[in-house]
Amino acid sequence: MITGAASGIGRVIAETFARNGAVTVALDISEDALGTLGADFAEQGWAGAQYICDVRDAVAVTDVMRRIAERFGRIDVLVNNAGINAEGLVEDLDVDLWDRCFAVNVRGTFNTCKAVVPFMKAQGTGRIINAASFAAIMPSIGASAYAASKAAVVQFTRTLAGEVGPWNITANSYAPGMIPTAINGFAHMDADEQSKKLDMLALRRWGESEDVANLVCFLASDLASYISGTLVDVSGGKFSTQVPSVAHQQNVHA
Repeated sequence: MITGAASGIGRVIAETFARNGAVTVALDISEDALGTLGADFAEQGWAGAQYICDVRDAVAVTDVMRRIAERFGRIDVLVNNAGINAEGLVEDLDVDLWDRCFAVNVRGTFNTCKAVVPFMKAQGTGRIINAASFAAIMPSIGASAYAASKAAVVQFTRTLAGEVGPWNITANSYAPGMIPTAINGFAHMDADEQSKKLDMLALRRWGESEDVANLVCFLASDLASYISGTLVDVSGGKFSTQVPSVAHQQNVHA
């Protein structure tokens, strides 16, 4: 089950799970986008379902979780991909925007985890995978709400991992770096600005949604059965050294 699955990275995660044979249930607030996703699933012959759900609404989340469990018999994997950005300097940031960012990114993650844990406990197994961000490791100016919310997701996930471990349930979070999306607009920056941002990366290329989806699928698999309570960085080696671009410059001149 994947939240925010109708577009962006969430859609690629859903498609990757489905392509690998998983029964994939997509949750989103956009009826139109879910309809398009459902049509694509039908065309590909992929198993799954789509449900409209606002993760901020605990009652709606609990209801949809029950319906999914009744329909498919179990819930093996929960991917909390749904999230929003909130930009603005602290002194200028509107409190309603701050609250909305936390409502989606943190309370939404809490709501789905709280609702799914009883089903996973009953099964004696499960995987919970929550989207954090590189902002949880190193925040940006003007992104206090987003960075704080994603840092909260990391610590929440670690706590959850300890609580559900006795039932063979793992809980991990992941931190995408520079993956161009509609939220960040990286791909639409001018060439000089793109170059400056790419200079931060050991691999010096934009990440792709597939890079994130592949990590999430790994964390959901039996290959990751002994990994829990951790944050996995999928950022192309962002700030792995103080100035990663030096190695690329030396390679060009070699």
